[in-house]
Amino acid sequence: MSRNIRSHLLLAACGWAMFSSAPAAAEEVVNVYTTREPGLSAPLFEAFTKATGITVNSVFVKDGLAERVKAEGAASPADVLMTVDVGNLLDVVDAGVTQPVETAALKAAVPANLRDPAGNWYALSMRARLVYEAKDEPKLTDFHYEDLADPKWKGKICIRSGQHPYNVALTAAYIVHHGEAKTEEWLRGLKANLARKATGGDREGARDILGGICDIAVGNSYYVGLMRSGKGGPEQKKWGDGIDVVLPTFEGGGTHVNVSGAAVAKNAPNKGNAIKLLEFAVSPDMQHIYAQQNMEYPILAGAKVDPIIAELGPLKVDPISLVDIAKARKKASELIDKVGFDN
Repeated sequence: MSRNIRSHLLLAACGWAMFSSAPAAAEEVVNVYTTREPGLSAPLFEAFTKATGITVNSVFVKDGLAERVKAEGAASPADVLMTVDVGNLLDVVDAGVTQPVETAALKAAVPANLRDPAGNWYALSMRARLVYEAKDEPKLTDFHYEDLADPKWKGKICIRSGQHPYNVALTAAYIVHHGEAKTEEWLRGLKANLARKATGGDREGARDILGGICDIAVGNSYYVGLMRSGKGGPEQKKWGDGIDVVLPTFEGGGTHVNVSGAAVAKNAPNKGNAIKLLEFAVSPDMQHIYAQQNMEYPILAGAKVDPIIAELGPLKVDPISLVDIAKARKKASELIDKVGFDN
């Protein structure tokens, strides 16, 4: 038996011991494995327990979520698997550690393009891939992702690594819209327009706009909320307040989003409670609280948006399926390397 498998089985034993040591009276429980920082999910779990009386046992799994649950096998105490990025959601499905569930409440709340067609996972919140721009420049209108390759932006764009999951997903979406050949052409055009090497993070794009290095940058809506709210500190608040934000769309489509989401574990010992937690997470009041806490967009139509995120403008979500985007990730990554995007 390999060292990795032994360590996973040891973790499984520890996790099972932790859950099984709960008092017998506390039978109404749901066990959640999550890659989200504990503080981000705490309001959801606390509200769920208050509303239902069901105790949430949460375990933070920074890396290797699918591998851990797979190693635990039938003895796994996990009921719900929560993670960020549609690629990670598909990874747990591909690992065979989820099970399909379909309820009227989940199907009504979660748009079809934001959930697995077979019911293996459901999105809970969204982050939009935006364009930041300098405030002293004319406000961009009707801006499309395709425009990032326009030669008029030569030497004026900042972006993080092309191989970062955010940009791999955006490139995969481009493939779904336009095919591989046009996506390669677009990547070459975007690379030619970079003001500096593709590096750093999304917040550094805002910083470098203020520093005069670039005129526009590609970044997530989440980071605008983080900066402008002051949660990232006073310096980052200055970066967030010093930029304008544009919600680009694909030509003939909408704004590209990625999601946080959840799945019911294959061997969930508390399947009924797991489904209740997912349904609670997409209820109107909880959608507002969950999205506000994480500076994200709710997936439920009509749910309240945090005022900072609402100020970015109305979000028209790209209608293509996240499943199709995730399936194109491998080819997107290959194209990013082929054009030497990060070199």
